[in-house]
Amino acid sequence: MSKLLRIKPMSMLTEEAAEQGEHTLKRSLGAVNLVTLGIGAVIGAGIFTLTGQAAALRAGPAVALSFVVAGLTCAFAGLCYAEFASIIPIAGSAYTYGYATLGELVAWIIGWDLTLEYAFGASTVASGWAGYFNSLLQQFHIYLPPQITATPGTPLVFYHDQWLQLMSLPPGVSDAGLPHATGVVNLIAVAIVMVITAILVIGIKESANFNSAVVIIKVTIVCIFLVIGGWFLFKHPEIAKMNWHPFVPPPDGKGNFGWGGIPKAAASIFFAYIGFDAVSTAAQEAKNPKRDMPIGILGSLVVCTILYILVSLVLTGLVSYKTLNVSAPVALAIDATGVGWGSLLVKIGAVFGLATVMLVMLLGQTRVFYSMSKDGLLPKWASAVHPKFRTPWITTIVFGSFAAIMPAFFNIEVLSELVNIGTLLAFTIVSAGVWVLRVRHPHMERPFKTPFVPLVPILGILSAVYLMTRLMLFTWEVMIVWLVIGLLIYFGYSQKHSKVQQLPEPQAVQGD
Repeated sequence: MSKLLRIKPMSMLTEEAAEQGEHTLKRSLGAVNLVTLGIGAVIGAGIFTLTGQAAALRAGPAVALSFVVAGLTCAFAGLCYAEFASIIPIAGSAYTYGYATLGELVAWIIGWDLTLEYAFGASTVASGWAGYFNSLLQQFHIYLPPQITATPGTPLVFYHDQWLQLMSLPPGVSDAGLPHATGVVNLIAVAIVMVITAILVIGIKESANFNSAVVIIKVTIVCIFLVIGGWFLFKHPEIAKMNWHPFVPPPDGKGNFGWGGIPKAAASIFFAYIGFDAVSTAAQEAKNPKRDMPIGILGSLVVCTILYILVSLVLTGLVSYKTLNVSAPVALAIDATGVGWGSLLVKIGAVFGLATVMLVMLLGQTRVFYSMSKDGLLPKWASAVHPKFRTPWITTIVFGSFAAIMPAFFNIEVLSELVNIGTLLAFTIVSAGVWVLRVRHPHMERPFKTPFVPLVPILGILSAVYLMTRLMLFTWEVMIVWLVIGLLIYFGYSQKHSKVQQLPEPQAVQGD
């Protein structure tokens, strides 16, 4: 059992962080790049899709309080992430932090879990991006063959000058007499994932600059929505009063709405917060990680939580929460203001916004696999760095291809919840790891120190585990199956090739 809990020595981590040369990742990211990297992942699917669904199905207008709950959970974990990132400035995120504190088996479990979190998350976002992009094209009367815009077997109808999924027709509208088509493959989703993959292969600096430019565009559009919607509600307070009442809808008997619906909605929207975890995966590419990583992690978290709360309030104020279970809730809400160009603007923002979410998810995925391969837990090809671009190009292409295939052929409705449980599990591991490291190495130099230890780590663990219990049972079943597959790989390959397992036992166990 002691072999399974061997810890990666801090001296080994420090040596890796100091590595330079053409076979290492290039340090080219500053604090601004890191903050926008986090915002790029967080301001996307959450604002443009999940907020409306959480309001309509789980919490009503009180979804704003759900973002407060989710934000607090993230704050506890974020403080722990910031301490780890300043001490261990190498790629790998929660995987690396777990390896340094809780042992190899725990590190493998969280690394394998992050694989599910990022890869399937990118696939889900690709499907959402394809829907927004196709809708935007149709608004300009550009029509792609409907068969290549949806997954196999999806029924489509032509209504009001655009192809829609049959289930998206307004209530009471019959499809009789409307042109019909059936989806064959979602080639739009495939195309965008391959474009993002190419950008990531070319180089991290180019990826970060692309992301920073897009973040400015989409945050501006979100702010325009807040100004237009907020001004409309200021001039028509009776509409806000009607839509916000009751602010906490009565329970529906299924665990939704009421005060119990608030944490359930918080668990369902956690997908939105995957971005600031992804910031820490880029630690080995930060110019000054000891200073910039805490700024990147906490800065992106604060900005995004404030924006989410404001958007959810304006969204549920403009229209009844009952109508928000649609793919483009923000566009629906801004239409209620009578600002004709608002819907077009929101779709443009969604197209840019979801693209950067995919970029950061695939970035995080490849950096976790890079770190696991460097440790010997995965084959060497997973950590091969391109001599010119200095990126883990093989891993990027492999997972980019996988992420492209999934949304092309499969409708995966529970993916966001699968990503939620992965994110929450990562937060639990990181929070526990900070506490353990404080006990084992109390005098270690910490450029950033998590305040109020062990209170903050304990609150991080309890809040994350509580939100995990609010997720669907099916989510837990899939996670368990995925972890069983991962453990088979670990005991069949990883343990035999682990570099830490080859170290003298006292060094590996003590971590000194």
